[in-house]
Amino acid sequence: MLSRAPLFGTKTRVTFVLPADEPPGVVSVVGDFNDWTPGRHELLTRRHGRRTVSVILPPGTHRFRYLATGGLWFDDETADHVDGHGSLLHL
Repeated sequence: MLSRAPLFGTKTRVTFVLPADEPPGVVSVVGDFNDWTPGRHELLTRRHGRRTVSVILPPGTHRFRYLATGGLWFDDETADHVDGHGSLLHL
């Protein structure tokens, strides 16, 4: 699940949200905004029982995927578009 919050100027805070235990292990969001670097934006478990991480992004189209422990890649069905290359956000 994704949530968006406009910030001052043209940037947007995008929060990536997953259940606390699905998939098990460590999960990172990786995309063109972090040079596809695993671990740079790791989702952390919060008190409400979900894992989240927020990233501030400029306007434009951004491609991303999630990478979980064991090399499991998966997409976010709540993104603006999902294709064979991942999930897309249009900001």
